[in-house]
Amino acid sequence: MSGMMDSPAENDAENSHDEGRLYVVDSLNNLNEQNHCLAHSQHATVWEENTDNPGCLMMQSNLRCQSWFFVTSIITLIVSLALVSFVIILIVHTGEKMDEVSRKIVLERKSIEDLKKFNDMILQYLNQTELMENIENISTVQTRQPSPDLPGY
Repeated sequence: MSGMMDSPAENDAENSHDEGRLYVVDSLNNLNEQNHCLAHSQHATVWEENTDNPGCLMMQSNLRCQSWFFVTSIITLIVSLALVSFVIILIVHTGEKMDEVSRKIVLERKSIEDLKKFNDMILQYLNQTELMENIENISTVQTRQPSPDLPGY
């Protein structure tokens, strides 16, 4: 008769308490299945499928996924390191080529400046030679012309 006099709040408390017990029992069952799977996998290979216990099959599948993820991660890391190494080698090689090109440009600039100096020296020599020829021509023309004081003209 005391059940009839219970309030709805007390019923809710008992239901939630019962649900908590069911949750605990379910969790213990799952833990027991995992322990059983681990004990079984120590005696047998992990890749062997056990159809009797679905928790064990799920655990093996999880281990497979983790191992594939691990292998894929390692392969990805190796490929990434190879690519980074290749990029670093390209950067170093490009820097060396740029240094070589800049050295060649500096040498060519010096060669061009030297050629300009030689050109100026040649022009100066030719100008002096031309001036000397003009002076000689003027002096020879003056010596060939008879002076106005000479008779015969």
